[in-house]
Amino acid sequence: MKPLRILARCDIKGKKLIKGLRFEGVRVIGHPWEFASRYYERGVDEIVYIDSVASLYQRNSLFELAKLSTKNIFVPISIGGGIRNIKDARNVLNSGAEKVIVNTSAIENPSLISDLSKEFGRQCVVLSVQAKKRGNSWEAFTYYGRDPSGLDVIEWLKRAEDLGIGEAFVSSIDQDGSLLGPDFALAEATSSSVQIPVIISGGIATLDDIFKLATNSKVSGVAIGLALHKEKLDLQDIKSYLVNRGVKVRV
Repeated sequence: MKPLRILARCDIKGKKLIKGLRFEGVRVIGHPWEFASRYYERGVDEIVYIDSVASLYQRNSLFELAKLSTKNIFVPISIGGGIRNIKDARNVLNSGAEKVIVNTSAIENPSLISDLSKEFGRQCVVLSVQAKKRGNSWEAFTYYGRDPSGLDVIEWLKRAEDLGIGEAFVSSIDQDGSLLGPDFALAEATSSSVQIPVIISGGIATLDDIFKLATNSKVSGVAIGLALHKEKLDLQDIKSYLVNRGVKVRV
């Protein structure tokens, strides 16, 4: 069993770190590289930067942030938002990121996944899945949780795996920014439906939330946003807690 990965999720608008509730009503938290640097010093395994308005405005604005971050942060960095083609992805990777994250463009043009996978290797291609509960299933959303796609999350995830994604970053829209705990059913359903690693994000607020995700599903990692930003959770405390309960983590 591979160690559970602990990721810091940093949502970006312009040059600011932001966080909203269920992908709405965003508020400014601070400067993203300052927070990312702190998380690196505290032992985070990976950092995820997501441009919240890149797809909406057809732009990519995280290149400089990636370059700044990689000067002092030596853990893998993934970047998502507005990646529409191979050129966009190459620019992101050349700026220092190890992985590119796609969502809206992949749903609108699924062949983008296979194009990126063939060009850079599937280990570099991450699918962002923004999931909203619909009865007993979940629907995938685009444009940073704004627009429903009509796609069933599990069916889309399986198709994307066949197309060549190397990892899935699954966010619960319903739980995002709530600090009310993750969608455990979503974590179980997604992580058990594919062979690729699945990262779960949304609502994580306590050490027990993380422990339950690690032991009650096949998730490969957890991505934490607001609870880290507001110092409700500490990365060293997370790892100590998990180790003491028999969960493998990266030390």
